[in-house]
Amino acid sequence: MRYAIHADDRPDGSLHTNELLTQRVVELAGAEQVEDADEVIFVLDGEGALDVEGERHPLRPGTAVFLARGTRWSAGGVRVLSVLVRSPLPASAPFAVRDLTAAERGSATAGRQFVLGATPEIGCDSATQFIGLVPPGRAPDHFHTYDEVIYILEGRGELHIGGDSAPLRPGSCVHLPARLVHCLANTGDSELRLLGVFRPAGSPAEAYYPDGTLAVAPDPQEIET
Repeated sequence: MRYAIHADDRPDGSLHTNELLTQRVVELAGAEQVEDADEVIFVLDGEGALDVEGERHPLRPGTAVFLARGTRWSAGGVRVLSVLVRSPLPASAPFAVRDLTAAERGSATAGRQFVLGATPEIGCDSATQFIGLVPPGRAPDHFHTYDEVIYILEGRGELHIGGDSAPLRPGSCVHLPARLVHCLANTGDSELRLLGVFRPAGSPAEAYYPDGTLAVAPDPQEIET
């Protein structure tokens, strides 16, 4: 299936890329400055520190970072999932750091929950980053109005699109173009965790059934926690 790959098959760390988003796994080492894209980062493993705007922030698994285009920063000691947000809107803050291990959960379809990382509320005006928490089972087929890239953190499952399916495990990467009808099923007996980034920014709870019916009306307060 062309919508799903595995990080092990891309030794250079380059995963899904299009004109909107570039998904990659990288080791942070030294100074960086991206002039043409915002960057949202999630720490997968290791421990280190981020130096930005005269401040130092610890980096450990579960840390989410937003860096507006043109922001100079340096970091090391960690392996991260990075998503470049191409041709972004002007950011309302140069950077933000969040510990997602302590963040509040919101609710989506079929008992699924999410934890928000980079959002417009903390300066990332072009995209939303979140951890999705998927219980065992399969949700109804649905679509979103945003373009999304996903990375499986924990658990096993299957991606179903148009009668085709692909297995999912830690390190699996998925690209879901806007309005593509799909279903991501958790085939295990424990929670599946994924890291998603989508644009334009919004609520991970917003989804539509194939006939266009709204599956869950997004609560504007969900993206303010």
